[in-house]
Amino acid sequence: MKPLHIRTERLDLIPATLEILESDRNDHRELAHLLAAAVPGAWPPPLLDDRTLEEFIRMAARNADPRFVTWYWVRDEPAEGGRVLVGSGGLASAPAEPGTVLIGYSVLEEFQCRGYATEAVRHIVTAAFSLPGVRRVLATTYPELVGSIRVLEKNGFVPAGPAPAGEGFEEGTLAYVLERPGTGG
Repeated sequence: MKPLHIRTERLDLIPATLEILESDRNDHRELAHLLAAAVPGAWPPPLLDDRTLEEFIRMAARNADPRFVTWYWVRDEPAEGGRVLVGSGGLASAPAEPGTVLIGYSVLEEFQCRGYATEAVRHIVTAAFSLPGVRRVLATTYPELVGSIRVLEKNGFVPAGPAPAGEGFEEGTLAYVLERPGTGG
């Protein structure tokens, strides 16, 4: 998939290149330069840990998943102080589920509860459904992450029970699904 640069109402969703991912790991000054945005000292957000970032770098370097793309979410509101990195999120192929992609996202704590995730996820879902053959988007979250559940529900996702066991999903997470409109799912 050729990653799309997505512009939302308040966000600039910049597709992560290998260079951006490596600068996230190694040099936040370079990351700020590449994104043309301030990178808060609290970066990275929860759930974008070193292991996850290393996996993203591996996937990007090897083109291991043709549906893998992650975006860096830059708030672009001059009235709010200009361009600043607030979160990230993206897509990947679902294991053993043709026609399904996974979505994941994380927002820095200081920028949570402002609607950024809801806005970004809405646009990422649109990008997902524009991909040939994608009929379903699957998300998983922990039951205690009420804000994340609200983001999914606001975007039309419905609960699908515990995440599938033994398929690379974190134990104790819940699955939420969104069917492509018109698929009768």
